[in-house]
Amino acid sequence: MKFNINKWTLGLAAVGAVSMASAVRADDAPKLSPVETALSSTVISGYVSASANYEASPSAVGGSIGGNIPLQAGKANGFNLDVVKLSIAKAEDETPWAAGYEADLLFGPDAVGWNPSPGAANSEVSIQQAYVSLRTPVGNGIDWKIGVFNTPIGYEGFDAVSNPNYTRSWGWAVEPTEHTGILGTYQVNNELSFSAGVANTLSAGINSRNLYKSTSADVNKGAWNKTFLGSVTLTAPSNWGWASGSSLTAGVVYGFANSGFSTFGNGGKQGGNQANYYAGATLNTPWKSVSFGAALDYVQNFGGGAAFNNPLSIHADEIIGGLYNTVQVTDKLSFNSRAEYWEIDAAGSTVSALTGSDNGVALTETVAYNLWNNVTTRLEARYDHVLGGTWAGAVGYFAPSGASVTRTSVGLYANVVYKF
Repeated sequence: MKFNINKWTLGLAAVGAVSMASAVRADDAPKLSPVETALSSTVISGYVSASANYEASPSAVGGSIGGNIPLQAGKANGFNLDVVKLSIAKAEDETPWAAGYEADLLFGPDAVGWNPSPGAANSEVSIQQAYVSLRTPVGNGIDWKIGVFNTPIGYEGFDAVSNPNYTRSWGWAVEPTEHTGILGTYQVNNELSFSAGVANTLSAGINSRNLYKSTSADVNKGAWNKTFLGSVTLTAPSNWGWASGSSLTAGVVYGFANSGFSTFGNGGKQGGNQANYYAGATLNTPWKSVSFGAALDYVQNFGGGAAFNNPLSIHADEIIGGLYNTVQVTDKLSFNSRAEYWEIDAAGSTVSALTGSDNGVALTETVAYNLWNNVTTRLEARYDHVLGGTWAGAVGYFAPSGASVTRTSVGLYANVVYKF
């Protein structure tokens, strides 16, 4: 055998720091190119989600509540492909100047209109996230996301498989989803972290801009008005016994939003500034199999509430509270409950019929049983009901997403997800 060992390795072997055998093995190991080194730490993951939906709703003025539940439009009474997600990512390492990236791609019906880039609003392929992550060694290190990323507030997310229930909450329906900008996160210690950032707009849309204008001559007047993001999270320390790991998060997103109430938006409604205030908590209990959660969303001026060349302007505020409970009976079987109350208060500038409020409740129960490896299977029942409101009759009631709806909806859902 021909030995080709560098002088540094020979020196270590001479003083006994390494053995000659290990030195030979190390020196003979194949050398990775920079590209191979980067790819060796890249992780590819994702999931495929399919569902079946049965909806029992009375026929009346306005669409059914069930059909206006987020990401459920067009899925009633049949089998559905929801979405395919492909995630390619390289996490930051532990070095002070670490770098990484993440790209999350969506395919299928749920990708249509989700975070569209210019000219791609109807495509069945979209980008959920695509950002470069960088660490700067200030204090414990600030981790930055630069590009397109998920909003820092909210109890639930786009990926239903990561949520306690299959259908999304009304709180999720009125929260921001994706931003194009920069977000920094700082971990003070194990109990406290916070984030802050700046984005183009509050509403989703890759490379979107604030195009609000008060007159026809004010094109791009608001393009330099940005959206501001911030959140703080407190986590119970390990010495808190059964409550350790419980958390409380509060945050706000303030900036330009596209038109929210589509029914009110004809005649050139442009949107304006909206503020989303959020608080959410998770609580562990003395019983390891039982946990609780709570979320509160307050949206001030949902959809911006401004009109261009239109005498009608709507200012709508919304408040949505949710309670969650999970009982993990076995490693495979769990029960997940959610109860929500929502209220919409709106004022029309010139049309008195659009001044008033609607409120309602939503109850969801989900049973998950994971029989196959890497597969999540769920059966869910959901009940939505409008308790009362101003807009019944001619236009129907209004759900938190701004859609005109009937008063009651009952839905049954089956969902299966393969994670890879």
